[in-house]
Amino acid sequence: MEFPSDLKYTKEHEWVRVEADDEAVIGITDFAQDQLGEIVFVELPEVNEEFSKEENIATVESVKAVSDVYAPVSGTVLEVNVDLPNVPGTINEDPYGDGWMVRIKMTDPTEVDSLMDADEYEEYVAESSEEDDDFDDDDE
Repeated sequence: MEFPSDLKYTKEHEWVRVEADDEAVIGITDFAQDQLGEIVFVELPEVNEEFSKEENIATVESVKAVSDVYAPVSGTVLEVNVDLPNVPGTINEDPYGDGWMVRIKMTDPTEVDSLMDADEYEEYVAESSEEDDDFDDDDE
């Protein structure tokens, strides 16, 4: 599983790539798409829509489940990936590239500081997976 080092991550499995001029790109992680399975529908916000950190900004539906996507940081939508509603499986194929979801103008760039880096996120995913595997383990 891939966790690019130039991104920041949330416990809800979103990623954010900080770019110039307080802009940021948001998507869901490789782990998230793997857990969801084949993605069949994506609902994205409107351009110029404003939202706060941890607010629902998009919805992803797979053959297994419907999942909300939460804003890792506060901001205003500058652009959405207009290809995703027509080809939602792009998220499965390239979650950190062509599968990006939203480009925003951050209202408080310091919010990024509270997010996990790649190493922290990888550890978080490993711990979460262990907890799922250990629920019936008598050795604790």
